[in-house]
Amino acid sequence: MTLFDHPDFDHHEQVVFGCDEASGLRAIVAIHNTHRGPSLGGLRIFPYASEEQALTDVLRLSRGMTYKSALAGLDLGGGKAVIIADPKRDKTPALLEAMGRLVDSLGGRYITAEDSGSSEEDMQIIAGTTRHVGGLCREGDHSGDPSPFTAWGVFHALRCAVYHGLERDDLRGLRVAIQGVGNVGAHLAHHLHDAGARLVLTDIDTQAADRLARELDAQVVAPDAIFDADVDVFAPCAMGAVLDASVAERLKARVIAGAANNQLATPGIGQRLQERGILYAPDYVANAGGVIEIAWQRREDYSRDKVMAHIAGIAQTLDEIFVRARQERRTPAEVADRIAEERFAAHRRHAA
Repeated sequence: MTLFDHPDFDHHEQVVFGCDEASGLRAIVAIHNTHRGPSLGGLRIFPYASEEQALTDVLRLSRGMTYKSALAGLDLGGGKAVIIADPKRDKTPALLEAMGRLVDSLGGRYITAEDSGSSEEDMQIIAGTTRHVGGLCREGDHSGDPSPFTAWGVFHALRCAVYHGLERDDLRGLRVAIQGVGNVGAHLAHHLHDAGARLVLTDIDTQAADRLARELDAQVVAPDAIFDADVDVFAPCAMGAVLDASVAERLKARVIAGAANNQLATPGIGQRLQERGILYAPDYVANAGGVIEIAWQRREDYSRDKVMAHIAGIAQTLDEIFVRARQERRTPAEVADRIAEERFAAHRRHAA
């Protein structure tokens, strides 16, 4: 299959394959859209089973970043990078330096940052070979790792979705299933616990799930059992495409709001969820907190209070989406896409 025939190719402006024999780097950078500004998106390091799988992921993720930045009101476009490697075994300073050189060769059209499999420490190494990197600690600030900011945004999104989907303005006693308790999922779990929610957790890292469960008095279930949990809210915080046809039928939750990217395996799943009375908070709206933080890092007037207020505004964006979806009899995913497209299309016309 050629790139232009790929089902997830969406008029991407540029897709670059990078290889460095000495370090073992095999990477793909996808720049989807730069109408609103340079493309920003994290670096995912994952042992993909094939190059085709990696390409699918980076194409979908980069497109999502375009829509995420548009709905977050940022002057940024969408991009993403993936390295085909096991982050626990293959990640070395040489590999990261080679990745930095690849990013630098794009001349600022793509800005990288942390994502699954990469960390703030990794970004520090990459920053040694390119200045086009975010997610770094600012001197005198605690800003750096975007995970806590992503979780804060998902928390606000979840509360908004609960209000619209369950007609509740608080989370006390609500049962929430969290799939994936890595950096973002764990932070989200703490926010929900503090708000009085009762948690059901799962993760392929069973030790991490058990530790967090003991800390938060939560229940732990096997990874596949999370879809059958008797809960009010399902929060996917692991890998994408989790909401497939089977899961859409199995879920008992009436609200979905989580941090994972590209949660809908196919666009039609959004319609099926709606038919079942399940309110879905579009993932790239809910999980925009991290990119908002990284965008603010690039500003001279950085203020943590302003960042947190901007992230809390995710709830107002979802209010608009949910209300418009009801009025237009469309799914929230369809309406979110339409609003985002209106925004970056308008930006393109203005620039022209």
